[in-house]
Amino acid sequence: MERIWAPWRMSYISNNTPDQSCIFCPSEKGDRERLILARSGNSLLMLNRYPYTGGHVMVAPLRHAAELEDLTDSELLDLMHLVCKGRALLCRVVKPDGFNIGINLGKAAGAGVEEHLHIHIVPRWNGDSNFMTVVGDVRVIPEGLLAAYDQLSAALAADA
Repeated sequence: MERIWAPWRMSYISNNTPDQSCIFCPSEKGDRERLILARSGNSLLMLNRYPYTGGHVMVAPLRHAAELEDLTDSELLDLMHLVCKGRALLCRVVKPDGFNIGINLGKAAGAGVEEHLHIHIVPRWNGDSNFMTVVGDVRVIPEGLLAAYDQLSAALAADA
């Protein structure tokens, strides 16, 4: 029998008192601790702490807003520019075969953080869907979050 080692998931499983603060809003925690890779004028790019695949990032407006209509034209444009930057970063660093890019608005649509809209950028590889998710309700992610953060952050720093 093979074992899947994912020790970073224990804090999620054993967390009896979930953090009520918004993961996208300003915090006293540092960017690395919050997994924030980059900021633009009105948006931020961060790794998803509970990813579907390795390299799964999210882009969110800096301003706390739940609906697309709540954002100004300049905020919407900035958000999409950072989506493009995040996708380009993942193309260079993790070299996926494709992407799922989307927004879940509302709990019924699968939004984990309903109050602050965000865009998911999920890298995909040919053959990355297999029996593990369907049969075992398990996702295999081969790289730790901080290792992924450091790799993506270094690539962004090289661009600067």
